[in-house]
Amino acid sequence: MIRINLLGQIRPKASRRPVDTGAAIPALFVGAGVVLGVLVLGFLYFSWQRQLNAENSRIKVLQAQKTDLENIKQQVESFDKQKQVLQQRVATIEQLQRDRTGGQDLLDMVANTVSRTENLWLTTMTRKGTNLAIEGSSASINAVANFITALKRSGYFQKVEIKETKQDDKSTGVQTFNFQLSAEITPPQAGVTTPAQAKPATTPVKAAPSTAPAKKG
Repeated sequence: MIRINLLGQIRPKASRRPVDTGAAIPALFVGAGVVLGVLVLGFLYFSWQRQLNAENSRIKVLQAQKTDLENIKQQVESFDKQKQVLQQRVATIEQLQRDRTGGQDLLDMVANTVSRTENLWLTTMTRKGTNLAIEGSSASINAVANFITALKRSGYFQKVEIKETKQDDKSTGVQTFNFQLSAEITPPQAGVTTPAQAKPATTPVKAAPSTAPAKKG
């Protein structure tokens, strides 16, 4: 539609309002801060995530090493048990070897001691390890005391102790004493000659009395 200006006056132009930029600047800073904060948080997150993954990997490696060490520990314990069994077997073999090689020396030593003791003879001799139990008979108490003294002086025995001495009531016509004693075997070191070793054995362990025992009376 056409409009006609009848007044002949010029219509003033509409003026523009100025744009207020003061309110936009804080919003811009806020947005930039938010973006910067997101970037920093993202960087920290990925950094921590990377460290977490590295620690998890390290934990897996340590757990694998722990498993290997436990297996090695079990093997070492098994080897220790086998070592103890072998050491025990070796000790047993060595003990048997010592007993086997020292048996004849022991018999010779006791036989020599009995041969030098008058009116005394042995009936039983039992060895258990280093302990020796002896039973015998004699015509007098002094013969038993002399036998104990000879055992001590031989250098082959320690802790010679008399267990029992009593008169044999079953023996008629002669006076006889039965005795029991114990001793600890301590063989002399190599190269050391004992008095009994210097004189070879000439009589067995069980020897008859050299003279007739005294009669009761």
